[in-house]
Amino acid sequence: MSEQRSRRRGRVVVPDGSGHTEDLDLLERHGPQRGEESWRALRILSEFVDGFDALSAIPPAISVFGSARVREGDPVYDGARVVGAAIADAGLAVITGGGPGVMEAANRGCKEAGGLSIGCNIELPFEQGTNAYVDLGIDFRYFFVRKTMFVKYAEGFVVFPGGFGTFDELFEALTLIQTGKVLDFPVVLVGSDYWSGLIDWLKARTLDLGMIAPEDLDIFRVCDDPNEVVPHLRDVMKRRTATSDPKAEPVVGPHKSDAE
Repeated sequence: MSEQRSRRRGRVVVPDGSGHTEDLDLLERHGPQRGEESWRALRILSEFVDGFDALSAIPPAISVFGSARVREGDPVYDGARVVGAAIADAGLAVITGGGPGVMEAANRGCKEAGGLSIGCNIELPFEQGTNAYVDLGIDFRYFFVRKTMFVKYAEGFVVFPGGFGTFDELFEALTLIQTGKVLDFPVVLVGSDYWSGLIDWLKARTLDLGMIAPEDLDIFRVCDDPNEVVPHLRDVMKRRTATSDPKAEPVVGPHKSDAE
């Protein structure tokens, strides 16, 4: 089986079991290797092309992030499943990292509600299989290529409790919004109990010291009820459409209750 077909099959495995990944090789300096680095640049380009080709025809989507370590029965898992279904009901696709935990829950809710469930998996030093609820799976070697897909093909982010990877994706989005690289891009943090400490610190330290502006704290919204997430996303997306073209139809589709 070709390397390309193997990558599309939905399992991210380090081939030699050494724990070395393409990201590791890229970011470690081993001395002058100009020729090798030039070929690596072409591999990176090809990965962008693969991602663009796979995702360019998908409907408007929402990227959902959160911990890979929660399991069914955990309130975080169950909430992500509810949100995934609500996103699908709104006529949108769900994009996740394709793994377990919150990613699986959001993909599962979307698939069960009849939506398009997308997983963008990543090569890691340990094996992470694509969850069983992904309809369209794409495997990436490089984190920065994968993160580009999360933003480029999403109309907004929903962020559940998670660890460093979740924080990375969250602050990537906040930085892009703050610097005007993406406009009117809704970000919803689910679970005030989890996020309140971070938000309090942002207010007490970064804002108080002038590291951010007061309006930067308006970039995101915190929701405790998973059922509040999609209505907020829909409102922001409709405002964005109206601002960019008053005659344009909203990119978000009708909610089931609207159509019934």
